[in-house]
Amino acid sequence: MKSPLEILQPLGRALMLPIAVLPVAGLLLRLGQPDLLNIGFVAAAGDAIFSNLGLLFAIGVAVGLARENNGAAGLAGVVCFLIASEGAKTLLHVPAEVTAGLITAHADLAGAAYKAKALAKLSVPIGIISGVIAGLFYNRFSEFKLPEYLAFFSGRRFVPIISGLAGLLMAVLLGFGYDAINGSVDAASRAIVGSGELGLLVYGFLNRILIVTGLHHILNNIAWFVVGDFHGTTGDLRRFFADDPNAGAFMSGFFPVMMFGLPAACLAMYHTARPEKKKAVGGMLFSLALTSFLTGVTEPIEFSFMFLAPMLYAVHAVLTGFAMALMNALHIKLGFTFSAGLFDYVLNFGKATHPLWLLPLGGVYAAVYYGLFRFFIQKFDLKTPGRETDDLATTETVSTGGGRGADFVAALGGAANLTSVDACTTRLRLIVVDQGAINEPALKALGARGIVKPSDKALQVVLGPIADGVAGEIRAALNQGNGGAPAPVVATKPAPKAVPSGLPTVEDDRKAEAVVSALGGAANLRIVGTCSSRLRVVVADQAGIDEAALKALGARGVVRVGEKTIHVVLGPDAERVGEAVRCHLPA
Repeated sequence: MKSPLEILQPLGRALMLPIAVLPVAGLLLRLGQPDLLNIGFVAAAGDAIFSNLGLLFAIGVAVGLARENNGAAGLAGVVCFLIASEGAKTLLHVPAEVTAGLITAHADLAGAAYKAKALAKLSVPIGIISGVIAGLFYNRFSEFKLPEYLAFFSGRRFVPIISGLAGLLMAVLLGFGYDAINGSVDAASRAIVGSGELGLLVYGFLNRILIVTGLHHILNNIAWFVVGDFHGTTGDLRRFFADDPNAGAFMSGFFPVMMFGLPAACLAMYHTARPEKKKAVGGMLFSLALTSFLTGVTEPIEFSFMFLAPMLYAVHAVLTGFAMALMNALHIKLGFTFSAGLFDYVLNFGKATHPLWLLPLGGVYAAVYYGLFRFFIQKFDLKTPGRETDDLATTETVSTGGGRGADFVAALGGAANLTSVDACTTRLRLIVVDQGAINEPALKALGARGIVKPSDKALQVVLGPIADGVAGEIRAALNQGNGGAPAPVVATKPAPKAVPSGLPTVEDDRKAEAVVSALGGAANLRIVGTCSSRLRVVVADQAGIDEAALKALGARGVVRVGEKTIHVVLGPDAERVGEAVRCHLPA
């Protein structure tokens, strides 16, 4: 059975497809405004996207969820959305006060306008639900066969038909249940908006914490497209561009973090890197910092220290929450169509409230990030880029000769190990057969900034903005038959300094005995290996492992890989302790 994360992650990924059109929509909308180029048809072109977001979500989510992103699912999403929306309009009850005192013709127009405005408030949720229905129905019915005399309607042609029937059911539920649904959404919106700084602090914190699972996209969509109401326009992002003076609360706080805080954190990591590693990590950190400052794309930075130094990531999440609350308390309202970078800041400067206040506040946030990151890194010897103990190990690469896509397939365990290949803005989202077949060093050599395993089958590889292109190359390699098996691992020349090894000492032997006990005893151990700074152990039963005892013995981290494998990060003495552990195993 799939885990909840495996079920929700495809939705988080699919939501990014329609969101990808917002930057061009925002660009057109702003350039056409009177305070910029004052070109009406350009502004109208941009507004057309914002006015039809529900339809775009129906198409994008359906295609994003469908196998191979097949366009037939997008058509089914449109059918479901239109039937649900237009069908519900005929069932909506128009309050008497809307048409009071109007002649019949005018009353009909007023009633139609009321219904259109009422359904527009729920257009994005209706679009998302329609897309989910169409995508799931495509995966379920795209190969469905009808009797021969109805064979024309079999397979993919059947998907829009059954999606339309689902849309009809949605229309009934929306039409007769509109008052209850709308009342619930309004009450939830008022509660969220009315929570003030505390609610924004929690939102900012959860937004960063959920990045590790990719579910932050779902949280963002609720805040940006559903929460609040301004003359029928819902969502913080849409209300901002509809000139709601109170909009922007769920976007403003990201600007001091993404434009100033995280670039300063990169500087702190550079200054605290080992001298011999500064040149190697300097270029990478500068590139990541510049990307964050200009575009607001931060995941490559965050994944560079998220797992190496979880304490720092917790600090970062808390600071993001405080930024959201602080910007709102100071009445600074900023907005974006893509992310909180310089490009969006400049483009939407004219719509913002107190936008210049970001500069001194950003400077303060840069100083806070730099100071806290440098303090925590040095105080607790956190292994941020350039300070790792295992970066002296041999670097592994794969080369199949079939191009980048084939190299990724090989590093991911071969074609037989890949069940699903997709991508969102900055990461590959994969479903694999066996996590143990993944060659993580090879993935990092191919450019991976981070690797996340939300469940025993789900895998995410953080690559930055190139992720979608790489996903396409992987699918092309699979279709061409490249990378059918894991590629041989080729070791490059080892780093000049070797990890200290030598024979185990008496102290190592004592520590090994305690480690064996914490791992459930010798009878629980099947294989004990080492890799630079960590033990790689295969056990009979992970329930017998005492993580608290391992950490009390000096373990810097305990990582469970699959159902039987566990990595224990011990530092430079891992090789000696591992050798001593093996001596405690039965012959």
